[in-house]
Amino acid sequence: MRPYSAYDSDTCSIARTLALIGDRWTLLVLRDVANGVRRFDELAGHLGIARNILASRLARLTEAGLVERAAYREPGARERHEYRLSEPGRELMPVLVAFMAWGDRHLAGPEGPPAVVRHADCGGRIRVSLTCEEGHELGERPRLRVEPGPGSLVRSLRTARAWQRA
Repeated sequence: MRPYSAYDSDTCSIARTLALIGDRWTLLVLRDVANGVRRFDELAGHLGIARNILASRLARLTEAGLVERAAYREPGARERHEYRLSEPGRELMPVLVAFMAWGDRHLAGPEGPPAVVRHADCGGRIRVSLTCEEGHELGERPRLRVEPGPGSLVRSLRTARAWQRA
């Protein structure tokens, strides 16, 4: 089997996902929309983000199908839109919770975490865990093996050699 470095990193699903959601503002917009901050003015105020940057991030998330626009109209006002997570957007919740849990463990101040995520039905704290398709929970120090998948591409030999010399 070829070493992992022999494969083209541009086809990596992590790289593709980061290209879509990998900047600070995009993740924070997703966080706020997931937590019920759905209207443009509310998002701008809560995040402290420039309106043009927020508009750009929301347009990109909408175009990518991670958020959906829904029309609303306050009495006497023009029609406006609010934003809700789509199904692909909701699938990112474990990623956001994992970021939060890591930050709580490594970056929270002495007072503790600034927010706690709980299961709405039973009140238990939410945790993210790795589980294989056979149902085995992998624990805190999982042993993983990465194999090439059907969409992997082998890097050109010249590129691979240049990378190894660097």
